[in-house]
Amino acid sequence: MHRRPAHLALSALGWFGFVAVTLWTMAFLADVIVPRTVDGPARTTAPRAIAVDLLLLLLFAAQHSVMARRRVKSWLGRRIPAELERTAYVLATDLCLVLLLVLWQPWGGQVWRVDGAAATLLWSLCAVGWVVAIVSTFAVDHLELVGLRQAGWVAARDTEATTTLRVGGLYGVVRHPLMTGLLLAFWATPRMGAAHLLFALAATGYVAVGIFFEERDLRREFGVAYEEYAAHVPALVPGVRLRRRAVAPRAASPVGSQQKHPR
Repeated sequence: MHRRPAHLALSALGWFGFVAVTLWTMAFLADVIVPRTVDGPARTTAPRAIAVDLLLLLLFAAQHSVMARRRVKSWLGRRIPAELERTAYVLATDLCLVLLLVLWQPWGGQVWRVDGAAATLLWSLCAVGWVVAIVSTFAVDHLELVGLRQAGWVAARDTEATTTLRVGGLYGVVRHPLMTGLLLAFWATPRMGAAHLLFALAATGYVAVGIFFEERDLRREFGVAYEEYAAHVPALVPGVRLRRRAVAPRAASPVGSQQKHPR
């Protein structure tokens, strides 16, 4: 494998940024350690804060969605090496999240607050959510998800491992464990302020839209195999399955060992 130092350095920068922003987001949503958190301190009026926060959330959603489109990926592919396409996506995501965390504007207002055993339970669920989200990146392929594999830090996987459907481990419990973990982390808090509620609602809406399109693509790609998988494994909540109209598959694919990583 040909490894270019610049590619290795850029992909490593993206990974370190991913780790740092993840830890920062944990503290930001838990209202601990960092000086500016999701619910405080308030620095401006509520209308202005809501407008700024919505723009920051829209920026993240736009970046995350637009850079995942085939035409945009094709455009990037003509301007940067293919090995850095995923790294570019990770670096852009890191930047958008940093902007959100730095510029976020709380505005006060408490939705709920619990103490004692209930608070301990919610903090525990929040921790479980983050653990599930992080572990799910390794259940797919953490190195590929963050661009390290493509840049040459480790050998590329064989074609079969990247094009077959994963149904074991966390994917045997829910179809989208990363999203399950993130939603649990966003909502399980003993202190829910108004700004935190806006963040959680916007994130939930974005997750719902993302899952809709990902499910559509997976059904078209894996056909009957994915339909059978979805019939037995819920999307987000263990034990809860929603009935839906099936999308006509292009062709059936064998159930194998690996599901495509999320964009």
